[in-house]
Amino acid sequence: MARLLQKLAGTAPAPRKEMPSPRLGEQEFKRRYLEQFRDPAFGKLADELGRVADVAWEAYSDSRKSPVTRPAGPEFADPGYELSVDWLAARGGVREAERRHRDEALPLRILVINGSSRSEHTCPGETSKSYRLAAIARSTLESEMGLEVGFLDLSRLASEYGRKIHPCKACFSTAAPLCHWPCSCYPNHSLGQTQDWMNDIYPMWVAAHGVMIVSPVNWYFVSSPLKLMMDRLVCADGGNPDPTLTGGKNAAKAKAVELAGWDYPRHLAGRLFSVVVHGDVEGAENARRSVSDWLRFMQLAPAGPNAEVDRYIGYWQPYATSHDELDADEDIQEEVRNAARTLGEAVMEKRAGRYRIAGGALEQPRQK
Repeated sequence: MARLLQKLAGTAPAPRKEMPSPRLGEQEFKRRYLEQFRDPAFGKLADELGRVADVAWEAYSDSRKSPVTRPAGPEFADPGYELSVDWLAARGGVREAERRHRDEALPLRILVINGSSRSEHTCPGETSKSYRLAAIARSTLESEMGLEVGFLDLSRLASEYGRKIHPCKACFSTAAPLCHWPCSCYPNHSLGQTQDWMNDIYPMWVAAHGVMIVSPVNWYFVSSPLKLMMDRLVCADGGNPDPTLTGGKNAAKAKAVELAGWDYPRHLAGRLFSVVVHGDVEGAENARRSVSDWLRFMQLAPAGPNAEVDRYIGYWQPYATSHDELDADEDIQEEVRNAARTLGEAVMEKRAGRYRIAGGALEQPRQK
């Protein structure tokens, strides 16, 4: 393999480079860095903050993305390669989740996701309808079906300190093996791209036997938090579990690895899903279909016809009374319960060996 990669390295197309540099000068870097300390209460620490900014500038200048590393070890293609301890910890979480997912002695687990960014704990001052519908699904799965449920509330991105999902950097589009599983783009300490939530979210998806997403329509598509998570899950579908193969983020090496023959591992394949999208004016069907198609492309399977729902709540009615509209619409509440029941029934049938995804064993003629 190493000889083949060496041979291909000379024939793989060189990475294209033509974009202007985003690098900052010291003055502008420190101005931006110290913006986070605008509260006058920090004024008495000006000297200390200046020294902290000096260290931050040094890290930025040296591009110290991963300041703490250790040798990869014998499990990897290049045992001596220095891997980020942050990434190794994320990998450990994913591997433990994989173990739990496969262990049939453990309870079946459903991941319910509230995709709305609206929260009573920040500027909107009110809970979202998506949160309420996701709570209905959670209650149905737990109390009625006796299943274990993980609840992922993406509104925390807007309301909780230190909750971030950084944008996908699209490594996959350079070459599939450059996209590592789990994502190794973050944290990037030199750029201040830290506190990334995805290292907690990846194990939630991996451990789950079924995933249920509830989202509003925001401008004809899903919410910003949900789209951020969707983009960052690209590494779960074809991503490279061994960063040492590509020398970390070496684009030229990654191109050679892909051209040598990449198997596009589907790390979430076979899990079942349900999707509920609600709107008030336009776009519910298109948004629901986009999410469903995304999950299907990652080789997750729909639990059944009743598991996919798109509806309007308070169609063309004032936003101020939208919760009253939901209270009155008992049908949508029951449809959400049925979507949850369908997903719960499907995961139970699958564990019992009675659920089969038709065509699931067929080899796909095209990869990503």
